[in-house]
Amino acid sequence: MAANWPMGWTVRHLEETGSTNTDLLGDVDAGLAGDRSVLVADHQIAGRGRLDRRWDAPPGANLLVSIALSPVPPVASEVTHRVGLAALAGARRLRPDAVLSLKWPNDILFDDVKLAGILAQRSSVTDAVVVGLGLNVAWAPDGAALLGAALRPADLLAEILRSFDELPSDIRSIYRSELSTIGRRVRVEVPGRAGNDIVVGTAVDVDDVGRLLVALDSGATVAYDVGDVVHVRPGG
Repeated sequence: MAANWPMGWTVRHLEETGSTNTDLLGDVDAGLAGDRSVLVADHQIAGRGRLDRRWDAPPGANLLVSIALSPVPPVASEVTHRVGLAALAGARRLRPDAVLSLKWPNDILFDDVKLAGILAQRSSVTDAVVVGLGLNVAWAPDGAALLGAALRPADLLAEILRSFDELPSDIRSIYRSELSTIGRRVRVEVPGRAGNDIVVGTAVDVDDVGRLLVALDSGATVAYDVGDVVHVRPGG
């Protein structure tokens, strides 16, 4: 897993673990890891994505990494937006021909198909958050995209960390510009609201606290800070 890591990052590599997020969050809570600590594994046996979905891949095939960042900014979603933008830029450096974009809230798309997912977990002990990234490099489940079997996950991680350092202090405009969800017909499912609350409308913007603004057919605009979003294809 050796790579030329950029300065200022502490990267630790494991061949196998249950979950990089769980491990790194435990280290953060115990005071053993701090800002810009990175844990990357060749294989996760208990990795999870958003809404507690299983995230698994053959050993060494994909980038499975968690990043600790502190302090948490006033708008907490900025952390996942930064990691998403850095992952997008890092992937483009290795695959400049790839058509990549972001999907609200925390996915990366390749030709409008899911390439990567991001999951953030906030420490209950310190002012820190751990952001996990699972990006399909050489293997993808059915219906998902992959970046390219010839690429090394370690090289991708190094480019992501460099890209993170190059982001401007204010990322709101660049995040909006990379978000393919805006302008799309979407279906939003919010678990836990009297079963599952499902609405369909047009995503019109993201506000300054990271909420997705959806214009409903009724004319009302609703702001979502959480939800599972599907880009509805024409005729779908």
